[in-house]
Amino acid sequence: MERPAWAPQGIDLTVPSVSRIYDFYLGGSHNFEADREAARKAMEFMPGLPKIMQANRAFMRRAVRFAADEGITQFLDIGSGIPTFGNVHEVAQAANPEARVAYVDHDPVAVAHSRAVLAGNDRAGIAAADLRKPQDILSSPVVGGLIDFDRPVALLLVAVLHFIEDADDPQCAVDTLRDALAPGSLVILTHASYEGVPLPEERVGGTVEVYKSIKNPLVMRPREEVARFFEGYEMVEPGLVPMAEWRPETPLSQEDPFAFSGFAGVGRKA
Repeated sequence: MERPAWAPQGIDLTVPSVSRIYDFYLGGSHNFEADREAARKAMEFMPGLPKIMQANRAFMRRAVRFAADEGITQFLDIGSGIPTFGNVHEVAQAANPEARVAYVDHDPVAVAHSRAVLAGNDRAGIAAADLRKPQDILSSPVVGGLIDFDRPVALLLVAVLHFIEDADDPQCAVDTLRDALAPGSLVILTHASYEGVPLPEERVGGTVEVYKSIKNPLVMRPREEVARFFEGYEMVEPGLVPMAEWRPETPLSQEDPFAFSGFAGVGRKA
């Protein structure tokens, strides 16, 4: 298999990556055949996966604009993935050119491509780090050079926590990051769940098995478990809701049924 020019040396092109699978769902070009094969297998059980990812991105953009309207000028996006149109820095800096954005991802392709996209933008950068090790994120020179934790920050945990198994204690990671944030900070979060998916749970379970088979387990948590990630925050209206229902900009009657899968919410640190 020929290695694309944008693929860092040392990347095994035969091993699927969740960030590159996500890129494929969104119609991106920074993915390999192994990623596309895994995505197609998952879509055999859930053909609406691309719609779910589009709803996820649309929520993220609405939430970033909300944060900017609230006067927040710093954004920390963990599990940021491969840059696509309408990324956090584009939305935030369109609202306020002074906005600073620190991206964090552990996928080398996501990191390398983000660096290329952000070249020349001195108010945005990418750090190679993993949510499972939040102290590595907080001590990163890239993050520290962009984010002043003495001022409010919008922390994005969008479509990332459902790839952290309970054994890796995602709650501890979320709490560690929350404790580092100044009062007035926001957390912007989405999470996959069996709830809201317009398919039988056993059918959705087929997709879960595909992710398990590529050693990137997808943890489908119920609403009450997702709500625990907001401990220490006051929920912003309308609370923790299906992605399409968070401050929609178009009539909900026009949304695809899969856009109501999983949960999204924004919390404010008192």
